[in-house]
Amino acid sequence: MRIIVTRPAAQTAEWVADLRANGLDAVALPLIGIDAVDDPAELLAAWRSLAQHRLVSFVSPNAVQHFFAHRPEGAAWPGAVLAGSPGPGTTRALIGLGVPAALIVEPAADAAQFDSESLWAQLRQHAWAGARVLVVRGDGGRDWLADTLRAAGAKVAHLAAYRRCAPRLDDAQRLLLQAAIAAPESHLWLFSSSEAIERLAALAPAGATWGRAQAIATHPRIASTARQLGFASVTEARPSLAAVVGCIQSIRP
Repeated sequence: MRIIVTRPAAQTAEWVADLRANGLDAVALPLIGIDAVDDPAELLAAWRSLAQHRLVSFVSPNAVQHFFAHRPEGAAWPGAVLAGSPGPGTTRALIGLGVPAALIVEPAADAAQFDSESLWAQLRQHAWAGARVLVVRGDGGRDWLADTLRAAGAKVAHLAAYRRCAPRLDDAQRLLLQAAIAAPESHLWLFSSSEAIERLAALAPAGATWGRAQAIATHPRIASTARQLGFASVTEARPSLAAVVGCIQSIRP
């Protein structure tokens, strides 16, 4: 069974390598394109005012990478500013770019999900009245964490560090898509985003059906989106390598 990893290109290589290291036939089919913003002025301004914030929360590794791409030369992460992370991938990106681990707030290692709700379970112990918070994300997204922080008294602003766009598939990826549709029993989709499923629906040829397609989804909301598209076989797994590998091994013949 071939495992199709659908994360954005910057994350697929790591996941494909890790899955292959576990003896699985994994291939990359990025279903969300990531582009830089047209005007980096707001990113540069955010770096200049970084020390004025109590928390800068990043929604994904892409948010980290595109934000830090505009770091002024020699600038260090301020010692009094917390960095919010929804999961291990984002945390690794932050540490790799010099953010001290002691300043990173992330969900508990045994959290049922790596998402905004699990991050808030760790953030809620802090006092937020009057605190400035910056949420670094793409062009749009869920507002749940921002709304929750505002309800706790924080002054929250959003910053778009990148733009999501339609994926640009090469010839090999288009052939992979065709093969997965033609032979669903020998392919297993790994979804980590509801948007990836929506992009898949747009990329598929007219008349494509998903009733025999198989998927693993790393969050209940993502699983629901897959089922809405027509996937009859959707298994939920925590978004950790060990959990995903275990789930795949339980599914494949």
